[in-house]
Amino acid sequence: MLKVFLLCFSLFILNATDITPIPQKLQYDYQKAILGKKLFFDTRLSKDNTISCATCHDLSNGGDDGLSVSFGVEGLKGTVNAPTVLNSVFNFRQFWNGRAKTLEEQALGPIENPVEMGNKLDILVKNLQNTEYKEMFETIYGSSITKDNLVDAISEFEKTLITPNSRFDKFLLGDKKAITKYEKEGYEIFKNKGCIACHHGINIGGNHYNKFGAFKEIASDNLGRYDITKKEEDKYYFKVPSLRNVALTSPYFHDGREDSLKKAVETMASVQLGRPITKEEINKIVAFLKTLTGQLKVIE
Repeated sequence: MLKVFLLCFSLFILNATDITPIPQKLQYDYQKAILGKKLFFDTRLSKDNTISCATCHDLSNGGDDGLSVSFGVEGLKGTVNAPTVLNSVFNFRQFWNGRAKTLEEQALGPIENPVEMGNKLDILVKNLQNTEYKEMFETIYGSSITKDNLVDAISEFEKTLITPNSRFDKFLLGDKKAITKYEKEGYEIFKNKGCIACHHGINIGGNHYNKFGAFKEIASDNLGRYDITKKEEDKYYFKVPSLRNVALTSPYFHDGREDSLKKAVETMASVQLGRPITKEEINKIVAFLKTLTGQLKVIE
């Protein structure tokens, strides 16, 4: 617990006002991204042609699937809440346990996960060679389809899935009327309670790990980073999720245990901050969090 407290305290001191607006656009290769978009929505990436990336990452609904845990091929039930794909380019690691360092690594995971797409990459690449994709890859990449250029195209599309122009970003950029007095009070409480110690930076999270249950033990079958490192001290450590568009991404936490944003804030105050919080404070923080919804423009 001391480790968690010192980490959060140091982050709070260093980053107490460090929330950065999302840029209007990022550099990306348009042709690769368009190809990646087609792949993102294509159920042929799955073993039984039923699941696409968009199945668990609905771009019209917050970038996730709205379920506590996702379902994959043959109706198989997953074990974690699908994180939003929106703004994932800004995360320092991908997946709740951080097992992927890049978007490319992340794209590999679901394809071969037996409870997600359940496919084999060598089989998938071979099958795609017999489709319209063969000519598309040869034109764009100058080579046949490979595992590497397959996930490169998907990740290039995912780079475009950013959501600038939230009302709070406009506030940070100087438009003091972009948020209300009530919402600004929520932001001040968010800072003063210490939420910003872990939720800061351009993604308001997604830039480090923290222990779920820092001040109160929590029941969880998922051990987080421990599943990767096998280090006892990494039990229940997860990548801190982004709060961008959080009003659209319920249910919350790695296991989708809370449906309500108000309840999620209450839980965080209890188990992560170890501090009392009133209903009015919760309401104001939630009002602030709703200002973090940005604008997604999917490339055409």
